[in-house]
Amino acid sequence: MALQSTQATRQLTGDVLADAPPPDRRGRRADGSRQKWYSSVTSRIVLIALSLLFLTPLYWMVASALKSNEELAIYPPTLWPSSPMWENFSQAIAAMPFWLFFRNTTVITVSSVILAVIANFVVAYGFGCIEWRGRDKVFYIVIATLFLPFPITLIPMFDLWANLGWVNTWLPLIVPNMFASAFFTFLLRQFLLQVPQDMLNAARVDGASEWRIAWRIVFPSARPALTAVAIFSAVGAWNDFMGPLIYLQETNVQTLSIGMQVFRMTNAQDISFNLLMAASFLVILPLIVLFFVFQRYFISGITIGGFK
Repeated sequence: MALQSTQATRQLTGDVLADAPPPDRRGRRADGSRQKWYSSVTSRIVLIALSLLFLTPLYWMVASALKSNEELAIYPPTLWPSSPMWENFSQAIAAMPFWLFFRNTTVITVSSVILAVIANFVVAYGFGCIEWRGRDKVFYIVIATLFLPFPITLIPMFDLWANLGWVNTWLPLIVPNMFASAFFTFLLRQFLLQVPQDMLNAARVDGASEWRIAWRIVFPSARPALTAVAIFSAVGAWNDFMGPLIYLQETNVQTLSIGMQVFRMTNAQDISFNLLMAASFLVILPLIVLFFVFQRYFISGITIGGFK
């Protein structure tokens, strides 16, 4: 029975891919007209200019991190340090318990990403791949929760975690990811709506359960959208400042966002901006690496490409 389900799924998937229109390799638009060569060049020039504009703060952060205090005080400022001081990064790490905060942030982020991907996929599968009465109305109610301001839920959530004894632990930052987010559910549902219903119905006729269909057929195919959800969730958990500020009061459980604030306040009278910029760059470096490694899947998930 499972073999027949797999064969039917492969046959239907092959039919869908066979019916897809071939890519146009001659630079033509959808209406058949040929694209002007200079329009492509112009668009690339605009994109390069905009990318340089957005990369300027990152460049200035790195340049400032490599300068000495004396060079930072020079006016007009130099575009690049005359003698890069790479030891500023090691000094920034030594100025605070960086690796402790890094470990705490990594544990919270990884746990949040895993729970967010699983929970949001299950909910989105119910809204996108299963037909049931009142499905769209319930989905509209879920989307309406996006309009709830964060301060409205702040006090009730704190009371809940405090009564459970979870303050000063990572649980208030991790456990909420077990419950689906309206935005992530919407993003995944739009992708799952493109799954051919004939393929799912064929698997059901062959005796496959909904859990088997979800995890063996739909889940691998939704990888681009799931990657986008994972990246959004990772960025949110890594950069979260309000949550750790409210729930984490002891140093051994605090995260990098709180550590950066403590570092700035501790040296408020005589702050070393080069060390502050070095620490800031080290904090955002994992997110930069994460995006460049998974950017292909991230862009595919955001554009909600065709089902493959």
